[in-house]
Amino acid sequence: MSSSGDVRVRRVYDGVEEGDGTRVLVDRLWPRGVSKEKAAIDRWLKDLTPSDELRSWYHEDRSATRYDAFVERYRAELAGPAESAAVDELAGLVREGGPVTLVTAVKDVEHSHVPVLADHLEHELRHR
Repeated sequence: MSSSGDVRVRRVYDGVEEGDGTRVLVDRLWPRGVSKEKAAIDRWLKDLTPSDELRSWYHEDRSATRYDAFVERYRAELAGPAESAAVDELAGLVREGGPVTLVTAVKDVEHSHVPVLADHLEHELRHR
């Protein structure tokens, strides 16, 4: 599973691939059942994850309508000071030579925060 350009997406349970580059965990909690050695995480940027409140709100109802609202609210959270600093750090990793792989443990990656984050990061890289 991947995104375009130098930003890639992979589940932590899928293992490491040669072209992953810098692997950045973008989950708030460490993935269950995965050792730090096996995960091969280079950075863990917890500030890139949705707030506990937003995550709980979305998990109450994972409908398409709720996902659209989740995306909007998560994008707003990414504009916060700590989140912006983490996005800047992530963008710096890509600018230093990428690729960067966003690593997550979520089961349904397509309907999680990860594609929103990848899109936000790619937008920041194009416009800064």
